[in-house]
Amino acid sequence: MPATPATPFSSSLGVPPAAGRAPARARGGAALRALCLVGLGWAAALGGGAAQAQAVGDPATDLGPLTQRWLDDALSRNASTALPLRMEVSVGSLDSRLRLAPCARVEPYLPVGSRLWGRTRLGLRCIEGAMAWNVFLPVTIKAFGPAWVLTGNVAPGAVLTANDATEAEVDWAADAAPIMANPDLWVGQIAARQLVAGQALRQTMVRAPLLFRAGAQVKVVAQGPGYAVTSAGQALSAGSVGQTVRVRMDNGRIVSGIVNEGGTVDVTL
Repeated sequence: MPATPATPFSSSLGVPPAAGRAPARARGGAALRALCLVGLGWAAALGGGAAQAQAVGDPATDLGPLTQRWLDDALSRNASTALPLRMEVSVGSLDSRLRLAPCARVEPYLPVGSRLWGRTRLGLRCIEGAMAWNVFLPVTIKAFGPAWVLTGNVAPGAVLTANDATEAEVDWAADAAPIMANPDLWVGQIAARQLVAGQALRQTMVRAPLLFRAGAQVKVVAQGPGYAVTSAGQALSAGSVGQTVRVRMDNGRIVSGIVNEGGTVDVTL
């Protein structure tokens, strides 16, 4: 008989923010840096672990609860007490056109390249039954936590100030770009594009201010084993802190180096 769509399920997991939590500016720097990286590091760790195969009599009705239990268990085992994120899981439905045979053992698994973060999917395969099958269920993983949300529109190229955003709870997993929970990471930075009120600040939305433009004379410090030589050259591109730029030296040689906070280009020989 045709498989009917699995009923959507949802649950709430995770570690809620501690009571009386101080504003983000007052929290420890190490903890905030960890928060800023959750979109890449913590989410990548949610691989689900070893799958436990279970019997499924009617795939049309049993796969939804099986998927929900697997996801809840995976998120619980990977939850970190250092990150105040409240996780929510919702499981979608099977394609109503699918016809799946009963299966003695169904194994959930995370497809290669997928992660339990945002909109994704979970694979389910019959490993013991009259007919082998493999299907995918859409799932949505939300991770609610503190972030900085813009209070107004910000034009491209404008310098962000502390008054441009206020702290609020948002879904960190709503976008692949990591949240910048530490205001030190965005105050004084430049809007990389048009920013709109209500957006949570993420890494791809800002860039470091330019310290010099293409054609400017810059100081170059070339360092080798046990020595350092300082000279000057002409920047072949604009530069900001942390960028790799090319510089034409007085003798015509072109070198590449990294721009430090003082605008000096550090070259390693």
